[in-house]
Amino acid sequence: MKIKFIISIFISIWLALIVRVFFLSVESNTYYEKLSYNNTIKTEDISPVRGEIVDIKNRPIAINKLGFKIQLAPHLRQKKNIDIFNTEIDMLLKLLPKLNRKKIIKNYKKADSYYNHNYIDIVDFVSYEEIMPVYSLLNLREKINIVSSPKRYYPYEDVGAHVIGYVSRANKKDIEKDKLLGLIGYTGKTGIEKYYNTYLQGLPGKREIKVNANNQEIEELSNVQAIEDRKLTLNIDIELQKYISSLFKKKSGAVIVMGVDGAVLAANSFPQYDLNTFVSGISYDTWNELSNSLEKPFTNKLIHGLYPPGSTIKTGLGLIYSTEFSPYKSVDCRSSMPLGKRVFRCWKKKGHRLTNLKKAIRESCDDYFYKGSIQVGIKKMSEGLIRYGLGKKTGVDLPNEFIGTVPSRAWKRKKYNQPWYIGETVNTSIGQGDFLVTPMQIAQFTALMATGKLPKPSFAKSVGDAKVEAITQDVFTEEELKKLPLIQKAMYEVCNYPRGTATRYLSSKVKIAGKTGTAQVIGILQDTKDRVLEHEMEYYTRSHAWFTSYGPYKNPQYVVSVLVEHGGHGGAAAGKIVSKIYNKLLEFKYIKK
Repeated sequence: MKIKFIISIFISIWLALIVRVFFLSVESNTYYEKLSYNNTIKTEDISPVRGEIVDIKNRPIAINKLGFKIQLAPHLRQKKNIDIFNTEIDMLLKLLPKLNRKKIIKNYKKADSYYNHNYIDIVDFVSYEEIMPVYSLLNLREKINIVSSPKRYYPYEDVGAHVIGYVSRANKKDIEKDKLLGLIGYTGKTGIEKYYNTYLQGLPGKREIKVNANNQEIEELSNVQAIEDRKLTLNIDIELQKYISSLFKKKSGAVIVMGVDGAVLAANSFPQYDLNTFVSGISYDTWNELSNSLEKPFTNKLIHGLYPPGSTIKTGLGLIYSTEFSPYKSVDCRSSMPLGKRVFRCWKKKGHRLTNLKKAIRESCDDYFYKGSIQVGIKKMSEGLIRYGLGKKTGVDLPNEFIGTVPSRAWKRKKYNQPWYIGETVNTSIGQGDFLVTPMQIAQFTALMATGKLPKPSFAKSVGDAKVEAITQDVFTEEELKKLPLIQKAMYEVCNYPRGTATRYLSSKVKIAGKTGTAQVIGILQDTKDRVLEHEMEYYTRSHAWFTSYGPYKNPQYVVSVLVEHGGHGGAAAGKIVSKIYNKLLEFKYIKK
């Protein structure tokens, strides 16, 4: 019995050994074969080169400056290698004295670890001109690696900064959203650079190489090229942008020059800032100065600036009114309209007297719109203005566009859970109160008044070989379309009739139509009859000045919308700027007489 037991144990042990040998020699072969392959075959991702951005005439406005990054072999900070580490750093600083020793050591420490066997980036960028004289000397050093590394560069510096945007280092959140950024290291942060980031950054390539035990390359097995250098062509004319920037020196605000089909030829938010300062990282002092400025240079006022539209929306409201009562019906403007305990005043101290719709737009009579709003009501007013493109996104190809506010009963109930008062209807009729728009919305709204079609603004002309098609919407009713010529005629008289609010401030060689607007930023006390003149007020209490226009009048081609922050009267503050822009459009042959 004992012998059988011993034999059975002996047989069991041998069977276990045989099974284990079989597993190790046969079943595990695939696993160890793969492990062996990974030990000898190395796969490298190839970072794609970011695509360039060019203007409508193929002038580069965002390019890649040729340069190199410098890498150092790992594990050199170990005690036995520390002398080598110091020697290599000393050599680098001798050949490239502009480099920062502390920054180099900091970069190395951050990535050096026992498990890292790859060369470590210690200098992100050295220009081609700097490195070429010493390239051969550095390339001979075994512990130093020189790798091609282009850097984003904006040749026009601050011109059109808010539209073009900039690239900067990708943070952890960016990399979590897009793993490719871990390889590339940079991503679009604002503007066009951000909106079209996925297209511009391209797709990585892949390289498979055979290495030895020392991680040295022996042979290249395969190489799949990166999809890169994708070109983005804009509708923007950068020279026109540059010219407009010269007109806006020491002013804050926004300018948009847009084709009536939505193609944006120029758009600037002021003040601007040099995009190149953000590519490698901005200093704390510069950041602090810009971020604390009362002029808000970091705000893209084209789509993030929210302002009362003032009288610029009287054209749209006039169209809505004309479908409710005759546009030829006159209102007797006596400069003030009592309503309950309040008095709503017209801007003209003596009033406009008998005023119909055309005169009310031409001379910007507030009293006409006050009384019309009481007759039409906020529901029809707000619904019509939203249909005309206000209070919603324009769809422009810039990131995080704001929608603004068209006040209404429903809006106020939802936001504040409060009832609506008739005085708010009256305030809305002249673009004040809670009414807020962006300059891009006003430009789109003006194009609608010019052509009867609501365009989708677009900065991109073509994405690679794919042309960006113009998109327009029909938003007017048949009755509104019939009344539109009357509104257009009134807008023409704003700019050309002796009593037009813009006429005396214009010197445009192009016959234009438009609407001025003065948007108050502070309230006026009820008992104030003699208002202080805008130029006599403290700067930050002055009204914002609007002037939005289209031209030529008989053949609308372009919209020019200008907002001057704290500029006072729209025609006075913006008329000269608008005139010069139309004259430049003639000079550049965008408009032909």
